[in-house]
Amino acid sequence: MAARIGLGYDVHPLVEGRKLILGGVQIPFEKGLLGHSDADALLHAICDALLGAASLGDIGTHFPDVDDAYKNISSVNLLQYTGEKIRNTKFEIINIDSTIVLQQPKISPYIEQMRKNIARALTITDDMISVKATTTEHLGFVGREEGIAVYAIASLEKLPVDERELVTFEL
Repeated sequence: MAARIGLGYDVHPLVEGRKLILGGVQIPFEKGLLGHSDADALLHAICDALLGAASLGDIGTHFPDVDDAYKNISSVNLLQYTGEKIRNTKFEIINIDSTIVLQQPKISPYIEQMRKNIARALTITDDMISVKATTTEHLGFVGREEGIAVYAIASLEKLPVDERELVTFEL
């Protein structure tokens, strides 16, 4: 079977009075990400990458920001749901690679916990997940510390079809 690839991207503005949550980890910082949910841009980008690889739409289709059911929800819950959707459509996650683009804070002390949180939510092993970070060298909205952006790519493989599930049509 051929691998299927999905690309995810998310961006949220940094504001005072919100917690900074990335990869399900609360990171001490004077600003947090603004959004309808907990605004975890890392998990949102991963959800989009997974949904895209499986041709299941995007995060806004499954978790609309106009639905109060998702107001302030933990994005770990959204990722768990996404993982269930992936499994229910008979896909297996091969790997996930992500890059968080932010000027500050430094997140290297939190990356291993992020990987563990993502793996637990998706019921996969953390060696299937890469989380990296970079800056923009003070360029653009990220460099001015106005927001954080995240890129993610996911690779899926379709599981073999069980013969009992095959449906044939005769003419």
